[in-house]
Amino acid sequence: MRRATRARFLGCFSVTLASLWSVSGLGQSPVEQPQELALVDAIQIALGNNRPTQIARLDIAKSAWEVAEAKTHRLPEIKTELLASGNIDSPSFTFQKGIFGTVDNQPVPSTDTKVSLSSGLTGYAIATVAQPISQLYQIHLMVREKELSVDLAGEKYQQKRQNTAIDVKQGYYAIVQSESALEAERSLIKEYEETDRVTTDYLKKESVLKSDSLQVKAQLAQARHQLITLSDDLQTQKEHFNDLLGRDLDIPFRTQPVPPASTDEMDLKAARKTALEQRPELKEAKINVEKAGYDRSLAKAEYIPGIGAQLQYLTPINTQILPQNILTVGLKMTWEPYEWGRRKDNVKGKDIQLQQSQYQLDQTRSQVLLDVDNTFRKLAESRSMLEVAQAARDAAKEKLREVNDQFKKVAVLLRDVLKQEAAVANADHEYEESLLAFWNAKAEFEKALGEE
Repeated sequence: MRRATRARFLGCFSVTLASLWSVSGLGQSPVEQPQELALVDAIQIALGNNRPTQIARLDIAKSAWEVAEAKTHRLPEIKTELLASGNIDSPSFTFQKGIFGTVDNQPVPSTDTKVSLSSGLTGYAIATVAQPISQLYQIHLMVREKELSVDLAGEKYQQKRQNTAIDVKQGYYAIVQSESALEAERSLIKEYEETDRVTTDYLKKESVLKSDSLQVKAQLAQARHQLITLSDDLQTQKEHFNDLLGRDLDIPFRTQPVPPASTDEMDLKAARKTALEQRPELKEAKINVEKAGYDRSLAKAEYIPGIGAQLQYLTPINTQILPQNILTVGLKMTWEPYEWGRRKDNVKGKDIQLQQSQYQLDQTRSQVLLDVDNTFRKLAESRSMLEVAQAARDAAKEKLREVNDQFKKVAVLLRDVLKQEAAVANADHEYEESLLAFWNAKAEFEKALGEE
């Protein structure tokens, strides 16, 4: 009788589980689904709204304005200076008797004469127009260096775009995985709820032990707790993802399923060539070498005397003796004949900086190639693991079909069927994880190539 009762329980349990798999949304009210967000759309939104990316873009405009400011030094420099002051000691000129000679045998002046420079407020006004001549070479070097800063800001912006794109891809794939895990946990809860209902009925009929019923309830409670944890983690992931996209944190969305694995990767030799042509880090290192060269040229240009044309107008204010309008034009030279070896030391330092930049370029090139090689191999490994997971999933499904056939012939027990169903679910989960790992490796490989 115990064997018959157990057989009836197992039979009812298997029928209940089979019917459960064919029913979805049991006991749930219809909920409006959030808008679907495709990965390509998410990348475009992030590239347009991501705040760190926009900061990097504005650096380009800022550097361009610095170039425009540097170019103005080629033009004449116009300066005005105005001084107004009150005399404290009342300066004056004393003209001795006869200092200007004699007129009609009379000395001029006839006695010692004291003339005040001014009375009360005094000062001067100066207007100067200076056109650099020998400095134009240094200004040219400075402008070119500023233009390289624009190129450098552009490469940093491109690198920021690439990093943003890879962050969006990886964040998107992580949300897909979390949503898949959440749906699997909900399905597991439905299974436990139905198992708990059936077990409770058979406990009333004393067909199962109370410990069996308590074990099912414990598993149900654990699954519900896990559901809450997964839901919270998913919500946190979506908030961080919205922040990455530069939009409101509370915008709801749902992801699309991950596409099947692609098989269109290039060979390693072509990948290396593409990376050396596209990676922003390598372009930045080349620009830094060129900037170091201009820095060295600027340091050597300090040996050139500063020669420029100058037009100057000066007028004293409220003076009684000095001329009121003084206009001069000529050449102005500034030169420091001896500076204790400062210019030489500066050039030597710039030489070392140029060598460092060249070493950094070589190191960056090596790191780029290492990155390409590593991500290329990781991509191949993830594709191989995906094939293993797919084969394991196919084998688990075939095994389940065989076990179901045997169960119909009473050749195996229900626990063997449930065990194999769990194995199929685990194989499906591992396949999904392998597929997401492949696409993450694919994104890393695209980043190594310098693509968005």
